[in-house]
Amino acid sequence: RNPADPADRVGEVRDATPEDVAAAIARAEAARSDWGRTPADIRAECLLRAADAMEECRLDLVGLIAREAGRTLPNAISEIREAVDFLRYYAAESRDRSCSETPLGPVACISPWNFPLAIFTGQIAAALAAGNPVLAKPAEETPLIAAEAVRILHAAGIPRDALQLLPGSGETGALLVADPRIAGVAFTGSTAAARAIARQLAERLGPDGRPVPLIAETGGQNALVADSSALAEQVVADVLTSAFDSAGQRCSALRVLCLQEDVADRTLPMLKGAMDELALGDPRRLATDIGPVISAEAARTITAHVDAMRAAGRAVHGPALLPDCTRGNFVAPAVIEIESLGELSEEVFGPVLHVLRWRRDTLDALIDSINGTGYGLTFGLQTRLDDTTEQVLTRAKAGNIYVNRNMIGAVVGAQPFGGHGLSGTGPKAGGPLYLRRFVTNAAQLPPALAGKPPVAFAAWRQFLAASGADDAAADAAACAELTPLGAQIDLPGPVGERNTYRLEPRGTVLCMAASEAGLLRQVSAALCTGNRPLILGELPASLGSPPPSLRDLLGTTTDLRVAAFEAALFDGAPADLLTLCPALAAREGAIIPVHAPERDAEPGRSYRLEWLVREKTISINTAAMGGNASLMALEEDDPV
Repeated sequence: RNPADPADRVGEVRDATPEDVAAAIARAEAARSDWGRTPADIRAECLLRAADAMEECRLDLVGLIAREAGRTLPNAISEIREAVDFLRYYAAESRDRSCSETPLGPVACISPWNFPLAIFTGQIAAALAAGNPVLAKPAEETPLIAAEAVRILHAAGIPRDALQLLPGSGETGALLVADPRIAGVAFTGSTAAARAIARQLAERLGPDGRPVPLIAETGGQNALVADSSALAEQVVADVLTSAFDSAGQRCSALRVLCLQEDVADRTLPMLKGAMDELALGDPRRLATDIGPVISAEAARTITAHVDAMRAAGRAVHGPALLPDCTRGNFVAPAVIEIESLGELSEEVFGPVLHVLRWRRDTLDALIDSINGTGYGLTFGLQTRLDDTTEQVLTRAKAGNIYVNRNMIGAVVGAQPFGGHGLSGTGPKAGGPLYLRRFVTNAAQLPPALAGKPPVAFAAWRQFLAASGADDAAADAAACAELTPLGAQIDLPGPVGERNTYRLEPRGTVLCMAASEAGLLRQVSAALCTGNRPLILGELPASLGSPPPSLRDLLGTTTDLRVAAFEAALFDGAPADLLTLCPALAAREGAIIPVHAPERDAEPGRSYRLEWLVREKTISINTAAMGGNASLMALEEDDPV
């Protein structure tokens, strides 16, 4: 950054003070009604004008992104494209919203430095499109890009009080999160920071007396599995892009390459040789492949990891820094061979690729160990065997899965992005559920997301009817009609690429209610979305004993400290909710979202069933190098 550069027309941006934060929230609260009542078409038009303006000034934005964030010119161009896509996608989505939906209120959007324009714009655009005023807190490393984005949005017609920029350190974000007037938080960053936000939000309830919605998208220990059928040249090309593009500073970046041992000795020299040809240097030069990392502290952390691996006896391959890169925050790319995933305790956010060898008969165990890291953001597979593809797609738990292509560059509307577990809470950015998290009283899901309850749900409905729980049986019948479980959509993409969006069960859902009727509604919501209900206490004695087909599905617990579950449903007094939320937030591991019932809900709609399923996006390169995988199944005498 060079403040004296006459080409820098953004000007100086100062950090917000605590007084600035308080005043901004007050203005946002005052603007809440006006912006929330603004017709959806007008809000959409503002976003579309902002998209056009970003395209018109893209050259200025490219220079700013390269200077302030250290991103290469191709990265900067693609980031502008993504920001524009977010604006247009959410504008289109907002026009389809129901007038019965109510915006949350002031929303804090806390964005990262690695996508300082795209993620910053995407968070803001979604919250604004849903009718919420926004307090935008960019990463402290990239305030100038954020200031320019806000200037463009204001010029496009977004009222100044409906969108306010609050640059600063983490303390500024903490002030926003702690304020009781903040009705929702969108955050992208580290897992540790997301946990801290969740714990802070757990200490209070939102303006509607329910848990404050948190959309957190964090990191991943992202793996790519390549078997012996994969074309080595394609593996190398996709691995280079996935691991080292953007200096490895993408939450989607490849961290662990799992090579089948039969081909590892042939593939690794190709990979290392190709990596040595990457140009490290000034991101403003077109010849540069890898720019600097974001800060001197980041460079020290990454280098310390590589040095520790080398000291532990691991084989490390990486070129030395050229003289031009000895000044600045440059880190040479590195390939490190490891023996197990257990050697990696946390994500290394930089141009470092770990390589793990595996045997063919251990594929299932390998996928289980990747799932076992607790992260679930991106996952890659390189194979030309259809059976292997099906085997891995069924077992892998990542939110975004890529087959025979690179693992980065998710496209808005085509590859909705977001993960599970330690990788975030959902819903996916650029997907059909995202805007719904910014409103209450959401309309019924569109027909494209209609699903079917699992077979076992019929036994639950029969059990309720036989037990004389008529109201609960009616609610269960409505749930069966509304469940999104199993919904699948084919999303757009270029020729030679197939993108599929699926909704799958979360796993286990904690059910905690003060009344029998409330508990039965929770169990129905969990079962109809394919999950296992975990009841705090026991099933009401008035229902008698469930049939054998249900006993294994209905779990119970008395200790929330050790019980395993992925989401929680609560129905009871606010004081009890304020006891539950901090207790769950204090647990180690993934953030546990807590959902309270909708007010005055119709049968089957006490809980938003879409929050009890996981979104999975699968992107397959159907034109992968090496030809059609079905050719490998031809017999010698078959005609070709």
